[in-house]
Amino acid sequence: MTNGAPTRRRPLLISRKTSELSESIALKPGDWIGILGGGQLARMLAIAAARLGFKTIILDPDPSCPASIMANDHIIAAYDDVESLEALSRRVSVITYEFENVPCGAIDHADLDCDVEPGTQALAIAQNRILEKDFFNSIGIPTAPYRAVETLDDLEAAFAEIGPGILKTCTLGYDGKGQAQITSAMDCITGFAAMKNASAIYEGFIAFEREVSVIAARFQDGSFVAFDLPENVHKGGILRTSTVPANISKSTAQHAKAHAQTLLSALGYVGVAGVEFFVMADGSLIANEFAPRVHNSGHWTEAACAISQFEQHIRAIAG
Repeated sequence: MTNGAPTRRRPLLISRKTSELSESIALKPGDWIGILGGGQLARMLAIAAARLGFKTIILDPDPSCPASIMANDHIIAAYDDVESLEALSRRVSVITYEFENVPCGAIDHADLDCDVEPGTQALAIAQNRILEKDFFNSIGIPTAPYRAVETLDDLEAAFAEIGPGILKTCTLGYDGKGQAQITSAMDCITGFAAMKNASAIYEGFIAFEREVSVIAARFQDGSFVAFDLPENVHKGGILRTSTVPANISKSTAQHAKAHAQTLLSALGYVGVAGVEFFVMADGSLIANEFAPRVHNSGHWTEAACAISQFEQHIRAIAG
């Protein structure tokens, strides 16, 4: 560790790892915020926090991670190092994270002295594509047809029922990784082998016209705000461009924001999230996935808005 941040007394709010609101908190200038992860998003969160008068401590195993030059302090430790998580919690008023692959189990089992926002319920759901799709559907947000895949027989049955689609690992896949297109019975064999026995999800292709996302924030009092929707273009599974505003109708944009509000409310979410949708020819929406963090398709807000997604996230978690 570097810079000597003072050990912080236990806050009035008990740890809220599942976003069950007990009592709202409001940080004051000079208070400390912990960030799990030290990548580019953490760096921009640290900058936003500094603008608002807050200090930041990142926890990341890489001593030269991008956020290390902007945060006030850096705990060099693995994300599942419970002792380091507990030490971080004693020094900050709230902990947040910059990416969704932080181990939920370590956070839930740690004896933390502060709040965690967003709560680990959102983290756990976003980390598993089956749980994510199930949750979307349980709250009335439609998705593409999907089936869980554990065996080759499961995949062949899903292909016979749904038709062509994409096989994805349930966890850890991102930016097009851990995916295989399935358009024939032979693809089932090669695609399943590519998963290397990992639990997977099979999602049917849908004839969408464009992809959009909602970058939205929910605050401790339940209030909700969203930026204008960007239209996103992916190549090779990686986001290449976001164009604002998206070429969609006002009603479709309002519908997308309403879905995002439903999702964040159901999770008791506090902070900024990105929710991705496919837009069909009739303007209806199919949910793709959500990210419980600031989102790459919201980077434009840094230059175009009075309050960026990064500052909005800090404002939300700081009360």
